[in-house]
Amino acid sequence: MLNDQKHAFIFDMDGVLTDNMRFHADSWVELFSDFGLQGLDAERYLVETAGMKGLDVLRYFLDPQISETEAERLTELKDFLYRVLSRHLIKPMPGLEAFLDTAGEQGVRLGIGTGAGQRNIDYVLGILNMANTFQAIVDPSQVRRGKPEPDIFLRAATLLEVPPSACIVFEDALPGVEAARKAGMQCVAVTTTNSADAFSQFDNVLQVIGDFTLLCPADLLRKLNEKQPMTLL
Repeated sequence: MLNDQKHAFIFDMDGVLTDNMRFHADSWVELFSDFGLQGLDAERYLVETAGMKGLDVLRYFLDPQISETEAERLTELKDFLYRVLSRHLIKPMPGLEAFLDTAGEQGVRLGIGTGAGQRNIDYVLGILNMANTFQAIVDPSQVRRGKPEPDIFLRAATLLEVPPSACIVFEDALPGVEAARKAGMQCVAVTTTNSADAFSQFDNVLQVIGDFTLLCPADLLRKLNEKQPMTLL
């Protein structure tokens, strides 16, 4: 650690710990096609709503007045399709395991702030063998508002006992980067869902990465302290 200040890394799960967002997108497109929704493809879903919780996705694309009960039912159906599509394809992002090990050894607290439900969290972390890696895991059931509002990340920071200014969020989705900005947190943007250029609109992006292979926790903490301009890796 650079000093005695506690720091935390808070990770979105889908598209960050594993490159699985295309499976989610394909599952939503398949579900919406049954409702006659035209003009939606995986790319549009990923750009416009990736990272949002199921209720917000359904209200955005299908019905602004959909009830929470009906949204929960449809989200469960979509998640079943997702698990069928991805069961043998989920794997950790390159370099992730070594990065997490190094961060933990350096005393960085590790958390997850995700729009996924508990069943999908258990599913992904079980496949990745990371169920015990994180000290705090926050999903939409624990907060009032999902991304792009900051509630999920602020809740994670509270559980990790680290101030927002000492947290770095890892996000692939634009709503997630915006949520980090609103939470007063710096961010590492992962280009599994969006191009590097898409993140240039945000002033809280410390670094843009394709994966974790060349990423160093100590360098990130130094950038957090110095708030250097965005770089590409």
